[in-house]
Amino acid sequence: MRKFNVLTLFAVVFFAATLMNAQLATRTWVAGLGDDANPCSRSFPCKTFAGAISKTTAGGEISVVDPGSYGPVTITKAITIDGGAGQVAGVLPGSGVNGISVQAGSKDVVIIRNLRINGTGGAKNGVQFVSGKALHVEHCSIFGFSNAGIDIEPGGGGEVFVEDTISAENNFAGLFVQAGSLTQVDVYRSRFMANGIHGLWASSNSIVSVTDSDASGNAGEGFIVLANAGTAELNLSDSSANNNGTGVQAGGSGSFTATVRVTGVSLNNNGTGFSAQANGTIASFGDNYNSGSGTPTGGAGIGPE
Repeated sequence: MRKFNVLTLFAVVFFAATLMNAQLATRTWVAGLGDDANPCSRSFPCKTFAGAISKTTAGGEISVVDPGSYGPVTITKAITIDGGAGQVAGVLPGSGVNGISVQAGSKDVVIIRNLRINGTGGAKNGVQFVSGKALHVEHCSIFGFSNAGIDIEPGGGGEVFVEDTISAENNFAGLFVQAGSLTQVDVYRSRFMANGIHGLWASSNSIVSVTDSDASGNAGEGFIVLANAGTAELNLSDSSANNNGTGVQAGGSGSFTATVRVTGVSLNNNGTGFSAQANGTIASFGDNYNSGSGTPTGGAGIGPE
């Protein structure tokens, strides 16, 4: 009798787990008039990203039916959130809240695409990367946050890819990197504009590569690498930094060193063009342009070319 009860209990638990997994969909939907009590299907969409993600399988995708604001969300598994062509979907978090926080597993890849993420009202970070194998931010517009548009601070390292994205009008930085373990960040065809202090700031345990991008109109630096732990490198090519306090800066604290490599970089009308501070190196490939900016400081070969 006891054996029968144990087997019966196991069968019930297994059936319940199977049923729960069966209810998750590989593709779910949100809509302005949706309801998080719905199954998040195309015909019966959910109201928020947070509601839809609980009904989406790992590795699945959340899509958007119509324009609207779909709320902040914390991502703990592999997922794609696609706002649709033309950025019809928005995220409008409240004061002190992150727009999208990625806290995924070490093998999880997260893709955020075609979103307008608006921090007006004191929200903290637009996109925050805490953990995961990789994060892709594609075709997004992020603005108005009290800290950073994109905040990359994984304890265990990872990879981040930013493509065709604008991060502007944030109080601290357009993009900020400070990792506990080595993190690689690739930025392509993106803009970091009119931020309160920094356009793009890379610090401890980071290797950042930027191509065909712009950091202009920032109160402090357009691009800055400040080493305070581990590796801190910035490889900057075919990009520009205009009308900043400083165009490109490298420096380190204590025994840590920062390296910036520049090729095809255009600097116009900055307070200072290139600035190599203590423990900072700016290596030029001899094909950069520095016009209307203050005299470069530190290092050789980083002046007007």
